[in-house]
Amino acid sequence: MKELKPISREAIPQALEKVERYRLLNEPAEAESICRDVLRADPGNPRALVMLLLTLTDQFGRGVGVNEPREIVGRLAGDYERAYYEGIVCERQGKALLRGPAAGSEVGSYGWLREAMRAYERAEALRPAGNDDAILRWNACARILRDRNLGPRSEDEIEQPIE
Repeated sequence: MKELKPISREAIPQALEKVERYRLLNEPAEAESICRDVLRADPGNPRALVMLLLTLTDQFGRGVGVNEPREIVGRLAGDYERAYYEGIVCERQGKALLRGPAAGSEVGSYGWLREAMRAYERAEALRPAGNDDAILRWNACARILRDRNLGPRSEDEIEQPIE
């Protein structure tokens, strides 16, 4: 494999604009690649970290798991940002499960959405004045749970071990 070519630090703002465009075009793998190039040039770039997290969660249900996005959450500066984006990761995983064909995905989705709501509640308590993003996301999760009539697994649905 050929060695990847680095981008210059001066090119970072324009590269991040391209990330936004690729996300809008539903090309998350292209956006992810650019984020990784930006982070090679500036490993702590907060905007690139958030954009990478978002491009990865855009790919939930298409072979991308939650481990790397959750690792990125831990690299974010600020308690609010970590709580809010943990909620984003959980919410998007819950939604991906709802779109998937797997049996029992609604039960799994419920768990992820409830975890998202807990993260959004933490973010709400830490939010800057005038920022109700966590409330908006909490409400979106609550509507999905209500409209899809999702709930925890009942005792009848839990398989009992064979003795």
